[in-house]
Amino acid sequence: MLIIQRHYLKEFFRLLAVVAAGLAFIFSLLELIDKIDDFLPHKPPLKNLLLYIFFNFPRYLLYLLPMAILLCSLFIFSQANRREEITAIRAAGGRIKTLLVPFLFAGLFLSLCGFILSEMIVPDFSKKAHELRDTITKKGKKFSFKEGTVWFRATDGSIIKIALYLPEKKISKGISIFKTDSGNLRERIEAEWGEVKSSKLEAKGSEGIWRLENVIVYDIESGKTNRYKELEYPFIESPAIFAEDIQKPEDMGIGELFRYTRKLEAAGFKNLKLIVDLNSKISYPFINFFMILLGISLPMRGKTGGGLVTTAIGIFISLLYWFSHAMSLSMGYAGILPPIIATWLIPVIFGIVGISLFTRIQE
Repeated sequence: MLIIQRHYLKEFFRLLAVVAAGLAFIFSLLELIDKIDDFLPHKPPLKNLLLYIFFNFPRYLLYLLPMAILLCSLFIFSQANRREEITAIRAAGGRIKTLLVPFLFAGLFLSLCGFILSEMIVPDFSKKAHELRDTITKKGKKFSFKEGTVWFRATDGSIIKIALYLPEKKISKGISIFKTDSGNLRERIEAEWGEVKSSKLEAKGSEGIWRLENVIVYDIESGKTNRYKELEYPFIESPAIFAEDIQKPEDMGIGELFRYTRKLEAAGFKNLKLIVDLNSKISYPFINFFMILLGISLPMRGKTGGGLVTTAIGIFISLLYWFSHAMSLSMGYAGILPPIIATWLIPVIFGIVGISLFTRIQE
């Protein structure tokens, strides 16, 4: 039995490496094709284009790993079933559930790999992909964003720090403006709140100017301090300038996203979408285990057909999962379902189905 288990595991991981890597590469290539119109005018070297594919690879590997697991496990055991290998094992007195136990541990291992990808690898590689995109398009990095805190340079050369930026509302809390002259700090402006407001220039194409509230202006040279209830500051660019490059929740690690949501809550904001995304980050890797449960259990109920039929079944189940999970997340974003239920409902349903099928495998 041990030799047979090793054989199936070897075949499974060999096929999984090819399928998962192939799918991730194809989608990373499609990502490059989507951006190619922005890249070509700058005549980037081939090396940078290949690096862009490489940096996007882990993100798509994380997304597509459940589908690859399901397809590979379905294929391995449907083929074994068609070749009457499972029947031969039963006739020899072998226990099918015992045969499949290593695949349960493989599923746990792949779920752990999903956590590692989500927490340690994908965020870092996604940042490098954004930086490389800016390098290719000669856009230059104008700001940094981490856990809601933004640093960037204003159009007048001053340095801006926003302690907490809310992308959806385009509101900033805790704004610090540092004006320098010949490398020396000349003036510091502290504002409790800030947001973009329309101005007379907006009709001419401007996107508005920043209105700061509860402002304190420190004149370093004279030592004077002035306070304003409101102050317009025209030298900060509109959030639309850097909104595209702000780190998305899917590109953050679990720890980083958790600290970001805590900062928002401490500031009096409850961003339901971020809370749902945080819970989804935790629940998503578990689907790797549930998919392998389905993949090893379904073929044991009878012949599932040839390779094309098996592939069609795997793709259908994967699409069913992604569609239903996306619907559940949307209900969580809208507040119809609590975040925990919205993110765990579909994985738990698939898990129950997988466990039920596994326990009903006939010996």
